[in-house]
Amino acid sequence: MSIVAKKKVLRKEMLLKRSKLSKPAKKNYDAWICGSLWNIIKKHNFKTVHCYLPMGTEININELIDKMLQENITVVTPKTLPNRKLQNLILNSLDELEKGVFGTSYPANSIEFLGTYDLIIVPGLSFNTKNYRLGYGGGYYDNFMAQHPTSKKVGICYPFQLIDEIPVEVHDLQLDNVLVDSTFLGL
Repeated sequence: MSIVAKKKVLRKEMLLKRSKLSKPAKKNYDAWICGSLWNIIKKHNFKTVHCYLPMGTEININELIDKMLQENITVVTPKTLPNRKLQNLILNSLDELEKGVFGTSYPANSIEFLGTYDLIIVPGLSFNTKNYRLGYGGGYYDNFMAQHPTSKKVGICYPFQLIDEIPVEVHDLQLDNVLVDSTFLGL
């Protein structure tokens, strides 16, 4: 089986597993992720954070986003554009969003951010123990992360999404860390 085919199978499997999470377990785990990310941000005094706006069954980091906004941390979120590009927009409120492509959302009436990031919080469908990720297949995050080699890059996932091996291609980038807590039972 080709790498592309293996990735396709793994994506489907992880989407199915994520869709079967119970709401209470998901809510508890998402809160743990938000708290752990907040501790990292405070510990390293990060002032500019790039993060995704959750969609579907992704880890809901809205609690963290609200906290960052309250603490005057610059929060930048992506708008998906054609040709595997992201336009990175300053987020001022989770109440002022517009719908984008592929089920995404992005800040309405926002200013594009062209600076550097202290931290990039990276979503994914699966991660391996060597800090590689499997995304949705568009290549958006790999292209974006390549433009920010000095930013810390942290992937977040549910315990079942961390596996020993995922198919890796030349363009796939390694993250600095993957934040996961395997002690959560039932996930």
